Formats: sequence, C-alpha cells, structure tokens
Amino acid sequence: MAALKPRRKLRELSLRDALTVGLPLVLVLVAGFWLAAQFIKPAPPDFLVFSSGGEGGAYQLYAARYQQILSGEGIELRERPSAGSIDNLQRLLDEDGDVDAAFVQGGTGADIATDRLVSLGSLYPEPLWIFYRGHRDLDHLGQLRGLRLAVGPEGSGTRKLALELLEANGIAAAPTRLLPLSGLEAVKALRQGRVDVLFVVGAAHSAAVWSAFYTPGVRLMSLANAEAYPRRFPYLSHLVLPQGAIDLERSIPQQDVHLVAPVATLVVREGLHPALIDLLLQAAQEAHGGHGLFQKQGEFPRATQVDFPLSPEAQRFYRSGKPFLQRYLPFWIATLLDRMLVMLIPLFAVLIPVLKFAPSLYGWRVRSRIYRWYGELKFLEDEMERDPRARPANEWMQRLENIERNASRIRTPLAFADQLYTLRQHIALVRRGMERRGDIQA
Repeated sequence: MAALKPRRKLRELSLRDALTVGLPLVLVLVAGFWLAAQFIKPAPPDFLVFSSGGEGGAYQLYAARYQQILSGEGIELRERPSAGSIDNLQRLLDEDGDVDAAFVQGGTGADIATDRLVSLGSLYPEPLWIFYRGHRDLDHLGQLRGLRLAVGPEGSGTRKLALELLEANGIAAAPTRLLPLSGLEAVKALRQGRVDVLFVVGAAHSAAVWSAFYTPGVRLMSLANAEAYPRRFPYLSHLVLPQGAIDLERSIPQQDVHLVAPVATLVVREGLHPALIDLLLQAAQEAHGGHGLFQKQGEFPRATQVDFPLSPEAQRFYRSGKPFLQRYLPFWIATLLDRMLVMLIPLFAVLIPVLKFAPSLYGWRVRSRIYRWYGELKFLEDEMERDPRARPANEWMQRLENIERNASRIRTPLAFADQLYTLRQHIALVRRGMERRGDIQA
C-alpha cells in the first residue's frame, strides 16, 4: 500500500497540472463557441403565413402552387385571402399581425416609407385589362367619362391603379361612377348590364380575365396612348397582346391589343428567416419561370427593385442560384448543416491553436518546478566561485543539501522524470566539486 501512495500522488499532481492548464483553455474555447452562436439564426419555423388575394384571382392560384412546392420541403404555407395588394401591405406592416409574405402589385407601395419590408423580386407582368360592353371602339380612358366602372374594392391594387389612371385623364369624379366590384362578380355584373366597364389587374389565366374574354358582347380596350403611361408612371410597362394569343381558333382577341402593366412582386417582412426566403425564391422560380403571353422562358422572376429594396438573400439568389447545400441535400438537412458550419469557426480559429499550445504550456508548468532549483543551484555555484571563504564550509554544504532535499520532493509525471534525475545528477556534481576544494571541507 505504501508503494501505491507515490503513484497516487503523481496521478493527482498530473491531474492538477492538466486542470490548471486545461480549464482556462476550455473557457477560451467555450467563449469562442458562444461568440459564434450569436451569429447563428435559430432553426426556421415549419410554417409560413402568406397573404394572397381575392377568390379565384391569380394571386390565389399562385399561392396554391407555392403551397404545393413548400409542402414538399416540409414547410406549411398558411394562405390568407385578401382584398388585394393594399390589404396585403397593411397586413405586412401590422406589427401585431402574423403575415410573413405576400404578393404585391408593383406601384402600390411606392408611397410607403418603411425599412420593415423587402422585396424578393418581380414575378410576372400583370396587365390592366379593361373590358367594356358595346360595339363602338374605345381606345382612350377619357371616353369612359360618365360610365359605370367596376374598379375593385378598397384595399385592392386594381382600384389604386384604376384611380391613378382615371385621375390622370380627369374622369375619376362624377358623373363617372366607381363601383367596388371585382372578380367573377364583376364579370357577371358586366354581362348583365349592371356595369359598363370592368377593370382587372392580373394574369391572363385568372378566372375573371378568362371569363370576360368568353363573355358575349364584351370587348377588350386597346389603349392607343399606351406608350405614354409608363412615361408618367414608371412602374408601368407597355405590352402588346397579339391577335389570337388567347384563342387562335376563335381569334381572341381579333386584333393586337395595347395594354399597360405593373409587375407582380413578392414582398416579405425584413426579419423573415433566410432559409424561408430561399425556399420562397425557389418556389417563385418554379412557379413563374416558364414562358407566357408576355414573358420568355426563364425571364422571371428577376431582380427588379420595385417599391421596396431587394433583400440581400434575393440578391445572392439571383446572382448565384440556390444555396450550395440545398442543391444536393433535402432542405432540413441543408439548413441544419448550414447553421452548424458557423459553429466550426471556433474549431478552426480557437481549438486548433489551443491544441497546439496546450501541451507546451503543460510542459512548461511541469518543467518550471525543476528549473526553479536549477536556478538555486546556479546561484550557489556562482557565489562559491566568486568567494569560497564568504561562508563557512558547513553553511555552503547546508544550502546544497537544502536544494537536494527540495529537489527530491518534486513530483512530476513520468514523462518528465528524466529531467528530475538530471537535476539530481547535477546537484551531486556540484557536491563533488565542493568536496574537492580543501578550503570548504569540514
């Protein structure tokens, strides 16, 4: 049992040295991980609240497509129908609301000054369709004075655009009557003669537009001055719908039609999780990337800044495509790895230098106990060389024995035992030198 005590003491000493050196280094490493963790976004939520548009409109159709795409990645899209773009913007700006993203008609947010909303780009052109009853040709908005106009409900982008154009032509006030009808209800009212003109903003395949094209006695207005409107309203563009583009067999429309159009944009709250932004952009690319009446394959979505600044994630997406990991891995795995990569920064920036430095620091701590008595031995030897008679011989020897006694009490790990034995050999060497000096002998 007595033989085990020194071994136990050596293990305890080695453990104490390791803790003395290791604990501060572990604290440094933990601090590095904590600092890196401050830059890690939490895991993305598994749902997204999306404000779309009116019943049967293009916004609802596209929201359903987004819902299908996101569900394949394990994200639930909770769609909220709305009155339109203005209503969508109000929901996004409501600090107590839960809407994360929405379709917004270009130009409807031009007067809103906020840093809480960002754009994910423009999705597709959505023309202003102006349908009317009658046989006479109408090609200027000024010809609509005094008629009954269905311009959409309050909160819709259609109503906002229609009012801006009607006011520019000086016909927004009486005797012109503005009715808050939209969608299929407005088409029905036009068919029954309860309204004279229908304003619709949206894709050609939306229910209201498609139904109006096939309603007997209803015609589509071609704006003779369509090129003038984009000069006045920069968010508009001039489009041409070719003859027969809707239906070649029935030649719908029967001639080229000149239209004006804003673009549909995708707007999100500024704090939306970057991983969800990436998914929305991928959904937009899949849903809007094909060819259409007014766009070529791959022309949309695109990094056009309308009303709100383009988010940094969108800028990166349009420049480089989907994130690298998401090209090869499922969304959740890629997101998890992307977050964990940030945690590797302490590993390379802190852990590797710590691992290189720790053994040296541990060795220095152990050797320092030996080197201390090397110093005492050297001081003793230097004093004797300068003046051997400065002290009595027995005092010189007593000091040397004190050094030897303390050196024999030094406990070191076995890896450093050779240095301890070397110290004791050097003490014996000094002792023999002292004994050879006749004037120091007792």
